[in-house]
Amino acid sequence: MDFSSFETVLELRRYTLHPGRRDELIELFEREFVEPQEAAGAHLFGLFRVPSAPDEFLWLRGFRSLAERKAALEEFYFGPVWKAHRDAANATMVDSDDVHLLRPVLRGLASPPPGSEVFLTVSPASAPPAAAFAAFETEPSENTFPQLPVHTGGPVSVWFSREASPSSERLAATSRSLLR
Repeated sequence: MDFSSFETVLELRRYTLHPGRRDELIELFEREFVEPQEAAGAHLFGLFRVPSAPDEFLWLRGFRSLAERKAALEEFYFGPVWKAHRDAANATMVDSDDVHLLRPVLRGLASPPPGSEVFLTVSPASAPPAAAFAAFETEPSENTFPQLPVHTGGPVSVWFSREASPSSERLAATSRSLLR
């Protein structure tokens, strides 16, 4: 399967969790939510702890198109797995609406260069640095699944690199993260 095709539409999702509940959500997420979302047509590139923010969980979900995003989200969120586990997941969260809907500038999540660390930068719209192995910008199209809100306050640039920069944050991959 060509996972780079799932970089056409990307969600960068950052959850703020109740203090001390991050590992509880990650365990539930990795046990119950990865395979059903992928079976519905999403691809989960990365699941991360944010070492600088102990009550945050950050993850990346990709789709082949906005239409396929809508279909995959409908299948998952209206399906039996989410219905069975949503209350437990939502009980860990303070906020799950920090979401950027993105399109690629530079594909590379599916085949990152070798390295032991992943750094994320979210900035006002700008060109990615040479060190970026994947870069995205705000997808300006309408959110096709409004039950899950996304940021609408202006364009941003998002990039991933193996090198830290003054505005980047280090991500720590969970056991099921493909991006490491």
